[in-house]
Amino acid sequence: MKATSKELANAIRALSMDAVQAANSGHPGMPMGMAEIAVALWTRHLRHHPANPKWADRDRFVLSNGHGSMLLYSLLHLTGYALPMDELRRFRQLHSMTPGHPEYGCAPGVETTTGPLGQGIGNAVGMALAEKLLAAEFNRPGLPIVDHHTYAFLGDGCLMEGISHEVCSLAGTLRLGKLIALYDDNGISIDGKVQGWFTDDTPKRFEAYGWHVIPAVDGHDVGAVDRAIRAAKSVADRPSLICCKTVIGKGAPNKAGSHDSHGSALGEKEVAATREAIGWNHPPFEVPQSVYVGWDARARGAGFEREWNERFGAYEKQHPQLAREFRRRMAGELPAGWKAHCDALISKVDAKAETIATRKASQNAIEGLAPALPEFVGGSADLTWSNLTMWSAAKQVSAVDGGNYVSYGVREFGMAAIANGMALHGGLIPFCGTFLTFSDYARSALRMAALMKLRNLFVFTHDSIGLGEDGPTHQAVEQVSSLRLIPNLDVWRPCDAVESAQAWIAAVERRDGPAALVFTRQNLQFQKRDAQALAGIARGGYVLADCEGKPQALILATGSEVQLAMGAQARLAQEGVRVRVVSMPSTSVFDRQDAAYRETVLPRGMPRVAVEAGVSDYWRKYVGLEGAVIGIDRYGESAPGPELFKYFGFTVDKVVAAVKSVI
Repeated sequence: MKATSKELANAIRALSMDAVQAANSGHPGMPMGMAEIAVALWTRHLRHHPANPKWADRDRFVLSNGHGSMLLYSLLHLTGYALPMDELRRFRQLHSMTPGHPEYGCAPGVETTTGPLGQGIGNAVGMALAEKLLAAEFNRPGLPIVDHHTYAFLGDGCLMEGISHEVCSLAGTLRLGKLIALYDDNGISIDGKVQGWFTDDTPKRFEAYGWHVIPAVDGHDVGAVDRAIRAAKSVADRPSLICCKTVIGKGAPNKAGSHDSHGSALGEKEVAATREAIGWNHPPFEVPQSVYVGWDARARGAGFEREWNERFGAYEKQHPQLAREFRRRMAGELPAGWKAHCDALISKVDAKAETIATRKASQNAIEGLAPALPEFVGGSADLTWSNLTMWSAAKQVSAVDGGNYVSYGVREFGMAAIANGMALHGGLIPFCGTFLTFSDYARSALRMAALMKLRNLFVFTHDSIGLGEDGPTHQAVEQVSSLRLIPNLDVWRPCDAVESAQAWIAAVERRDGPAALVFTRQNLQFQKRDAQALAGIARGGYVLADCEGKPQALILATGSEVQLAMGAQARLAQEGVRVRVVSMPSTSVFDRQDAAYRETVLPRGMPRVAVEAGVSDYWRKYVGLEGAVIGIDRYGESAPGPELFKYFGFTVDKVVAAVKSVI
């Protein structure tokens, strides 16, 4: 006997409330309220293949309101993904595949980590943008090998978060017609009825963004939601928002429609009452076979993928080179000849020996790498000509065309979340830029990139008090050290053009995490290196300049302060003091080196001085309490950069005095 839509929806309700009850922790209300919406999308529209969750042309599904994670886990289990019932029983338990919020990499079919509200819809915008760009690049007449939708569920909380304004505004401007968002309009958040703090006219807001809006859909009517999705799919030139009116905790006799069902278990009595109310006469975590059959998407998904494989086979015959490139890109592999290309670039930069700002050196590196990396997609938050993230062959992305450069507007947080979505989609290596001090605006998305281990590159220029006259509001003091505290984020602060190029190469080559590339506005001296030092850059820290005989002390520096260290070494040598200079463009990369290498660079027992134009505490891990740190532990001033460096004590004289103080 075939299961009805009501039974399919009630399976989600039962599994969600049972898992939350078993964990005595979680959010049952949203899954119970969005159950019919999920039935409409997942059984009638979503093109996916549970047996191959990474199929390239699958539709992407994002649960932006990630606190309702049991909705997603129920869907993955019921439709046939490798997520067994035992993992639903272990909801929110240590090392389960079903953590409290969806985590990318924990369970097959989870496209992104969500929970910090609003970022999921930002990721979805990035995924839809990636689809648009790849389609423009690879599709050929009659052979659309990139042709899928991105669907996002989102709630009131997502729409209250400021990031939703940033990303949805840009999505409308770029006319991302393959993006469809379904809004769970239940009027409830943790504190109760949202009418006391959220009275936006959401349909009009999204119409103003340029979206196609379908208002006032009954979210508990599978047929109505189905028709709305069909209508959304018929509009190709605008993203669509489907506003679904729902009841949170639908089915719970005493807690439906209340914030009591939002973020805690219903309780055994209410769970039992809900079972009776919805007619679900099955024990916890038991699903009838007819319901499994109704949900099973494996055969349908195999058909979707088989049809695409046939199309791709025809594409491969007509366009073999493009097909090979598409496979490489979607596999995340770097192109053939990559190492030779990078070696040649480093040799060229080293031979040129330019004294330039590292933001300019960064642009030169982009210019040098872009011909070998067609997957590069750059961008900036309205600071293109300050960040220098544009290159000569870049093509601006527009509403009507693809390209490889996105003007994000003044949307730092949204930019970072969108770039995360592009990285998650695959086939692209995104990078985006702003001033270092504004990394604070994007910080939550940087953390999510690190948490998800994404290959995403963040360019931050104007890296210290050295930017000068804009003053303390724009002068980054604490940002470099605070970024270094984000686990799995590699922070590079290069001292010259060669280190800048190597930082870019290392960031691109890394497949298990993002990088923050930190560059100066002011010119920095080129540093001469021998072959050993040149090779050492990629290890994050290395001996840039040593002395004759055993050093009496070492100076550890990054970025613009390396030239001060070199000046101090030369001055001290005249006085007979032997000093080693260590450049450490990336502390995290250096810390991952083996103990033997770290010891050769920073020998134990050698007095140390660290120099960086930022907060000083971070460097105590390298110099100890007995060492010296020349830093800045207050906010800056508005004045020309050279004056500020002198005013705050970033001088050769100060470094010389510090070295003498520790010997």
